[in-house]
Order: sequence, then C-alpha cells, then structure tokens
Amino acid sequence: MPKHRVSMDIGGTFTDVIEFNEETGQYTAGKSSTTPNDLTQGVFDGLAQVLESVPEINFLVHGTTQGLNAFLQRRGEKVLLLATEGVGDVYQIARGHRTRLYDVHYRKPTPLVRRSDTVELTGRLRYDGSERTPLAEDQVRAAAARFRSEGFGAVAVALLFSYINPEHELAVERILREELGDSVQITLSHRVAREWREYERTSSAVLDAYTGPIVRRYLENLESKLLDRGLEVPLHVMQSSGGIISADSARTMTLQTLLSGPVGGAMGSLALAKRLGKPNLIGIDMGGTSFDISLVIGGQPDVSNEAELEGFPILMSVVNIHTIGAGGGSLAYHEAGGLRVGPESAGADPGPACYGRGGTQATVTDANLVLGRVDPTWFAGGTMKLEPSLADKAVAELGGAFGLDAVRMAEGICDVANAKMAQAIRNITVDRGIEPREFSLVAFGGAGPMHAVFIARELEIGEVVIPPSPGAFSAWGMLETEVRRDFSQSFYGTLADADKAEIARFLSAMEADARAALIADGIGAEAIRVSFALDMRYVAQEYTLTVAVEGDAFPSQDTFADSAARLFDAAHLSRFGHANPGAPIEIVTLRATVLGELSRPDPVPLEAATDAAYPFETRQIVFGKTEHATPVVRRDALRPGMVVPGPAVILEQTATTVLPPGTITTVEPYGSLIVQVGKEN
Repeated sequence: MPKHRVSMDIGGTFTDVIEFNEETGQYTAGKSSTTPNDLTQGVFDGLAQVLESVPEINFLVHGTTQGLNAFLQRRGEKVLLLATEGVGDVYQIARGHRTRLYDVHYRKPTPLVRRSDTVELTGRLRYDGSERTPLAEDQVRAAAARFRSEGFGAVAVALLFSYINPEHELAVERILREELGDSVQITLSHRVAREWREYERTSSAVLDAYTGPIVRRYLENLESKLLDRGLEVPLHVMQSSGGIISADSARTMTLQTLLSGPVGGAMGSLALAKRLGKPNLIGIDMGGTSFDISLVIGGQPDVSNEAELEGFPILMSVVNIHTIGAGGGSLAYHEAGGLRVGPESAGADPGPACYGRGGTQATVTDANLVLGRVDPTWFAGGTMKLEPSLADKAVAELGGAFGLDAVRMAEGICDVANAKMAQAIRNITVDRGIEPREFSLVAFGGAGPMHAVFIARELEIGEVVIPPSPGAFSAWGMLETEVRRDFSQSFYGTLADADKAEIARFLSAMEADARAALIADGIGAEAIRVSFALDMRYVAQEYTLTVAVEGDAFPSQDTFADSAARLFDAAHLSRFGHANPGAPIEIVTLRATVLGELSRPDPVPLEAATDAAYPFETRQIVFGKTEHATPVVRRDALRPGMVVPGPAVILEQTATTVLPPGTITTVEPYGSLIVQVGKEN
C-alpha cells in the first residue's frame, strides 16, 4: 500500500518538496530549481529526491502561484464584463483609497477590464431580490457573439443584488453556455462572493475570470502528468484561506488559490503552535527577496474575509500575510546621507556580489558573509560556493560613503534590515492592539533563522522557534492543514430586531451546503465540523468586525441579542482599544466555515541524546563589532536534550541559524530549536 504523504511548494527560485513516511514517522525534504517554462518539471525533479515513484504517494497537496504570477505580470485572460444597465461604471469608478486621501502622487490601479469591454444588460432586481425588470436575453446572446468575434478568454458576470437573488446571473450563465459551450470560463459574482458592496464583488469576479483559465490549464496539465506517472489519489490544492480543496474543486474556484503559495508557512506555524503548546506565534518567512509575516492568535490562524492585491479588493477568506521587500538579496545603498536596505533586490541573477554572477552592489547576504555568519563552502546545503572577497569589496565600497570599514558597514546593513523587519511586525501587531512580547517568533525561509534572534531582541520577544527544515517549512505546513470551505450570506438588520429563526434558517442552509461540499471532496461525514460567525458593526459605522459564535443552538437562544452584543463589544475593545456597550449594533453578513479533518499518523519523536556533547568546529564570527570564537554545528548532529549556548551557528541544508551571545538553545522532541533570546552581551 502507498505510504507517503507529499506536499509541493513552487517558489520563484526553488521548488520545495516534503515527504512524510507513514511507516517510519519521519519527514524528508527535497529542493529543486524551479523551471519557469514548465513548472511541472521542477515538481518532478523535487519528487525524485524524496521517493522512488509517484504510485507510492497516498496523499498529495500542492501550493501554486500560477494565478498570482499571472496577475502580477498582467498576463491573464482578456475579460468581458457583464453588468446591470446603469451601473456599468462601478468597476471603473472603484473606490478612493482611505489612507491616501491627501497623497497627490496616488493613482488608482489600472482596471483589468477596459470600460469598452463592459456590457450593460437590461434587467434589474430590487434591493430585496425581487425582480423589477426582466433580463433581456437577446442582449446576453449579443454579448456572446461579441465574445467570439473579439478574442475574449473569459466572462465575468456581476449583476446588481445577485447576492440576494442569483436568478439573473444563473440565466446569463445558461444562455452563455448555449452560445459558447462548456469550456469557456464564466465567473458569476454570487458564486465568488455572496456579499454586498458592488465594487468589491465585481472586482473579485473579474480577478477570478482574469486568472482562472491559466490556473485551470496548469492544474489540468499537472494532474494529467501525475496520472501518467501512476498517481492513484486525488491532487489537493492549498487555498488562500489556509485550508485545502481537491483539484477538481480548485478548477471551479480558482480565485481561492490566488495566495496559496505563501499561506503554507502560516499554516505550518499553526500546526507548530498545537504541537508545542504555544498558542501565540508570529511567523516570519525571509527568503531572497521578501519578508512575509503571519500570526497565530490564541491557537487560531489570523484570517480575514477580504484582502487587497495591488489596490484590487477581493472578497474571500484569506490568511493575513504582511509582506515587505526585505530578504537576503536586498540591496544596501546610500541615500540622502543615510543607509537604506531594500526593497530593491539583486534577485537570483545576478544575485548578491558573493554569488560571482556579476553583481557588484552590497546585499544582506554579502553583509552576513563579511561577518562570518554564512559558510561560503556550504551555502544552500553545499549547492553553491560563495566568493568572500567579492562580498568584502562590495561592502567596503559602500562603507567608504560612510567612513566605515567593511565589518562595521556589514553590521550596519544587518542592523537596518533587522529594524525594518521588526517595524513590519509592529505594523500588524502593535497597530492592532497586539503585544508582540506575548508571542514566540517562528523563523523559517532560507534567511529567517539567520536574523530571527536580532529581530526578536528589537521587539523584546523572549523566545524564537526554528522548525526542522526551515527552508521548506511552507511545504511542511501544507501537509498539516485540513480541507476547508467558506460560505457567506448578506443579512442586513439591527441586532435588537433580528429574527433569530430567520438567522437559524440561513445558517442551517449554509451548513447543509458546506457539508455537501466536503462530502463531494471525499471527506467522511464524521470528520466534518462547521463553525459560524457574524459580521457586525455599531450603527453608523462603515466597516465591520467578524465575531465567531459558538454552538449550533446559538442563533435560536433567547439571549441571542445580548450574547452577540457582548461578543462584539469585546472584539471592538480588543481591536480598537475602546467599545460602546449599549449602542445599537447591526448585522451585515452571516458566515459558515466547514473543516474536514484528514487522518494522518503522528510523527515519531527523535531519539533523545545520550550524551550532551556534539561535534563542532570553531570559526571567528563578528557579533557587536567584536570577533567571537564561535562553534559551528551541523543540525543533524543535534538531538533532544542537547543545549547549545550562544554564540553559535547551526548549519543545515535549507537554512543557517545564527545564535548571538546571550542565547540558550535547546532541542525539543520533534527537532525544533527553542531559543531563549536573552539580552545582548
């Protein structure tokens, strides 16, 4: 019987693969170069490193950036947008940016659909979903003729009040299928987001139509090649919400995969929180170009019901990930008398100066090499050899502008980068009323463990966790999540006057749809659980807070209004630092989330150390402008029970962990490094 659970995460430079052997309870990491012209080749190269043949796989999950890359590079399909007569300009008008009202340089993003490619249809529903004007079917057929003649690749349909009554949108789809066939991408806004706000719902539908065909073709190609090689189980795909769905479902819900690549790390942090019994974690993923931050709060992922991508709103459940331009390849430069690091990056080609590929400008990686914190002979697990002399030259040239030698300049580069990353963490914690000192920092990505302790000290965080194979941690996180689907329904009314029976009917219908969706994805009824939430706000507020409600009987309780009000007041106080108990409250949206537990055997703990000693070599490494004789340890030599005092450097295939003086590191039973940060000596 197949015994291998496998996940695949395709990045811009490398494709990471994690395999879990159900017989041994052990994980194996593989890494191959990403092959942009045919991403499946990089996938199979990585798979070959962790198992002998595809038929050995009994569970397979994949994180894809196909849709995101198509959007970022603006190479999506040409979209025909169908809108209600009289409101065809909604998508073009969009919204003003609330945080940049007085920024004279602000420009709205260029719409993905030209105004001339928007067709207005006669036919209108009232605010309550009743029909005011019948749909003009001849206009829909005329739009189909235009689709054929002008080379469109997808259709987005966003009709007024379709979130209340989808009848007109469904009629449009039926006619378009008669005219265009089943292969054309047709996105209906009520399927993407059954919520109010016409512009946001239209934007979500357009994004789905724009990226959907590319994602669908990619998944079909990958699945076909896997089947040709003997795959006997369904392919699963990571969603932006942190859950997974089958590839069959993903092909019809392509928007849900838009941010699936970076989300794996966030879900890995969630799994780690459960395993270590640490409910509050800040996950930092530092690669070559970007620095991604995610949160686990009270043992739950930090998930929102909407997101914004380069100015375009998306109505869907998405794990909150804050990204800045900071990574190993971030360029350091002199500007206006000061030192700047990033967001510009040297990328993979030419890369940092020490790569020897023609880069001459100092980067964060060059600075770490000058300080001795990077092993030039064993970079990326020995797959690359670095040139220290080129790093010294690049950093020294920059230091000349500040009157500093190479070592002091290198420390300055790292200090600025660390401060920049620490500030990014403050932006999603302190600015939201969250105290980072109450969290542990989980560091992953190729460069995260190198900078984690320094960032933690900036934020007065006392503990850092370095998981096994941190460079492939996002792929590991994909193996640890659950099947998930999210459902929403607009429901507007004051809390005091809410009809509890009507709310119960809506939630029951949503629960039935949710359970049916997971059963269709192959999840047994006994493994399914459903949770509910309400979007609420004080009367006269514009934006809402999502409040979880517990228990199936909650909507029908006699104390419904009082209970919901208390929950909302508490959420408002936590988020904004104040509340207004007794003020009237409105309900805006009902939500249901369904999760399907995937059976998986537990991993086997590592064999505990019988001797506290471990092999190491000593090198001179700079900390605080002073060289320290520093032990350099291979991570595979460490076992639970061992203690590593700082300073030290721990090397492994996917990352380097830097432990400055003052730290104490222990190894927990499953191999994570637990670093007590201490104070800088």
